[in-house]
Amino acid sequence: MANKLAAKIPELTKMAIEFGKPRLALFMKYAKVELVPPTPGEIPQIRAGLGKIISGAKSGAWKQTSVKEAWLNTLVTVEVLCWFYVGECIGKCHIVGYKV
Repeated sequence: MANKLAAKIPELTKMAIEFGKPRLALFMKYAKVELVPPTPGEIPQIRAGLGKIISGAKSGAWKQTSVKEAWLNTLVTVEVLCWFYVGECIGKCHIVGYKV
């Protein structure tokens, strides 16, 4: 049984590479655009966006958010919190508490 599996490894590797190449190319296409840190020219846009968020919170404009947009905001918030939790687990090398 182990010999049969060992004989299939090159074929499975070739299939994995063929399966992954287009997906990796698509990832790299979006990564070059989306995973770039902000440039100094974008800092004023970031400040303006934060100003809009703060003024919207003060004026109550958040009450006019559609259900779809509120649901998407909730999902993004949950994702950020989950990544924070995963980072904490990786950082402390334990799921529940710190090893003392």
